[in-house]
Amino acid sequence: MSAFDSQITFFSTRDLGLVRSFYGGVLGLPIALDQGVCLIFRVSGGAYLGFCTTTSREFEKGALVTLVTQDVDEWASRLRLSGAVCEKEPSPSPAFGIYNCFFRDPEGRMLEIQRFDEPAWDRSVTPRE
Repeated sequence: MSAFDSQITFFSTRDLGLVRSFYGGVLGLPIALDQGVCLIFRVSGGAYLGFCTTTSREFEKGALVTLVTQDVDEWASRLRLSGAVCEKEPSPSPAFGIYNCFFRDPEGRMLEIQRFDEPAWDRSVTPRE
C-alpha cells in the first residue's frame, strides 16, 4: 500500500465567485481543478484547499479531509479492519472523475479517500516552493 500523494481540505461555500476572488486573486493560489460546483486550489506541493457549493452530509462537521492515493481499496480495507465506520464503500463518482470512499474518524469527522481519474487534475502552474 502506498503513502498518500496529497491532501485536500474541503469546505462548503455559498459563493464560488467570492472564493475565487479571495483565494485565487488576493492570495494568488493557482486553481488545480474547477469542477463547476467545486474549486480546488493548490497551496503548496501536495496541499490543497477545496470549496464546494453543497450542503451534503460530508460537510456536516464543517470540513471534509480528503487524502489522495492510488490505493483507495487497500486504505478502505485498513480502515474497516481498524473499526472505522464506513459511510460509502469505494466506488466511482463519474460526475467528479474520481474513485472514492468515505469513513468517519473516531470523533465523527468525515474522511474521504480518493483517486483522481479526471485527466484535468492539477494542471495548475508549478507551485512556489
